[in-house]
Amino acid sequence: MQHSHEALDRPGGFARKGLLSPLRHRDFRVLWAGMAVSLLGDGIFLIAVAWETYTLWNAPAALSVVGIGMTVPTVLFLLVGGVLSDRHDRRRLMVGADVLRAVAVAVLAALVFAGALRLWELVALVALYGVGTAFFTPAFEAIVPDLLPAQDLAAANSLDQFVRPIALRLAGPLLGGWLVAAGAGLAFTVDAISFGVSAVAVLAMRSTRPVTHEGSVSHLGAMREGLGFIRRRVWLWGTLVAAAATYLVFLGPSEVLLPFLVKNELHASAGTLGLVFAAGGVGAVGAAIWMGRHGHPRRDVTVMYGTWTLATLAVAGYGLATAAWQLMLACLIFNALETAGTIVWATMKQRHVPSAMLGRVSSLDWLISIGLLPISFALTAPVAAVLGARTTLIGAGVVGGVITLGALFLPGMRAIEDVEVASGSRAHGAELGAKRSVPSTN
Repeated sequence: MQHSHEALDRPGGFARKGLLSPLRHRDFRVLWAGMAVSLLGDGIFLIAVAWETYTLWNAPAALSVVGIGMTVPTVLFLLVGGVLSDRHDRRRLMVGADVLRAVAVAVLAALVFAGALRLWELVALVALYGVGTAFFTPAFEAIVPDLLPAQDLAAANSLDQFVRPIALRLAGPLLGGWLVAAGAGLAFTVDAISFGVSAVAVLAMRSTRPVTHEGSVSHLGAMREGLGFIRRRVWLWGTLVAAAATYLVFLGPSEVLLPFLVKNELHASAGTLGLVFAAGGVGAVGAAIWMGRHGHPRRDVTVMYGTWTLATLAVAGYGLATAAWQLMLACLIFNALETAGTIVWATMKQRHVPSAMLGRVSSLDWLISIGLLPISFALTAPVAAVLGARTTLIGAGVVGGVITLGALFLPGMRAIEDVEVASGSRAHGAELGAKRSVPSTN
């Protein structure tokens, strides 16, 4: 499309702080065109994998095994992906990751079409998918600040959290439910094609700012530098440790038991599961629009932890729900609050972490945050067998919420926002003083 983007800058339009302002930059537009298609495929993949897994083995342990198969390779390769994204061409890493995932999902589709797919093959192929994610994610997060001026980063993160849930949690699951009804092989085929589109979009980007190399510093030394950078900042290490503990408690149960409830307790279809996920997409889109219009909060750490605490408590709603619309409401609330906190978190990292360090910090962010996720998947089935699926979800939401809120009170956690608020107050006072010193012309 050849529409002009001048309207983004006009007074009364979206302005430079608006949700769409990053789209003025050509490479960012190209990147996000491909990402939108890829995320749509990921949303289809979520439904297809869950439904195909329970078709092969209708027990919570089945999706736990698949979840472990996907997350363990991601955890193992994230640090490598982060270091490489800081020291090599990020675009090549992203293309390679897209190609790897496309091949894995295409083989999965072929096996489903042939009626030959077995559970161990599904686990092996999602493991390759997880490896691709480990290389793509830190490179993508690190490349965005290279494409945009600093003043557009908050809007870019809001746009990210606007497009991502529309594709991943709204349109993708709805389309996935329909495609799975026609055949899971068709759903996997569409996802494989979406990765090809993403790879082409990344290749179409023009040259970006060269990545800084650390001379003789080894890859292992670069990893240590990233860990040292995080260790010296409470807002970084405290948030990552809290996220690891919280995800251990609630993420496995929510990922495994939500599809199980829909299929086995509500006796509903893959289309209903798609609607539940889509409701979460609506909540996330609403939160992204709100954050895009209101900008980065002054008390960013407090706002981030407040929204994340309430989001985690919303997981208990899955266990309390007795109808599909109640699951949809809980999913909407969870994703809206989770998205608001995530936008704040992403902007904080991009503002306070140097570009040459951002790939490693992003990979360590993902590694520490999801490092215990395989254990969460492994524990979900036996805990649910003892307590029941509903009680497990309620307990996960309550305990996870307490852990998240507790991290806000770590000594020094809010020091970074206190400095920013004080700086903002001084700047505002200086501006008022300057205005008072100018004679009125009225």
